[in-house]
Amino acid sequence: MPKRIVHGSFLAALLALSGGAAIAQDPAKMAPEIYKVTSDNQYVRVLDIHLKPGGKSPMHSHPGYVAVALTPCKVRFSTPGGKSQEAEFKSGEATWRDSESHSVENLGTAECHIMNIEVKSATKKKKK
Repeated sequence: MPKRIVHGSFLAALLALSGGAAIAQDPAKMAPEIYKVTSDNQYVRVLDIHLKPGGKSPMHSHPGYVAVALTPCKVRFSTPGGKSQEAEFKSGEATWRDSESHSVENLGTAECHIMNIEVKSATKKKKK
């Protein structure tokens, strides 16, 4: 089960460095109808995700990230190895997830709207 982050304090998680996912499959390229990149810089990439009821995303990968539910959601994460895990998110809830590869299925009756903040690096480089 993912670690819960105190509501409203998800920015603290952005200070963590993340490792690369085992299978580098970009969800924005694999399913652009679901995943939209809204910001991308040297530190983070932000994905705006809309998954329709009963909708499924293909297998893809993320570095470590914070998922912020903008609507209540019930989903099933499935790994490349065939394991699956159901998770429920309340609107406004922020959750840290380590780097991973998975597919996602919306098990609810309403669209699932999530913002993922993928962490690239949190170390500010000094100017020379």
